[in-house]
Amino acid sequence: MPYLKALAAGLLVGALYAVMRVRSPAPPPIALFGLLGMLLGQALLAAL
Repeated sequence: MPYLKALAAGLLVGALYAVMRVRSPAPPPIALFGLLGMLLGQALLAAL
């Protein structure tokens, strides 16, 4: 269920960006590294 909520939130924000014709504030490589950091941090805390 959390994955579906995260996906829905991402789709909503992406749709809003498209409707408002706003570009993502971060270049794609930086955004991907940010997501990777979030996932690694979540996995690290879950392992503790």
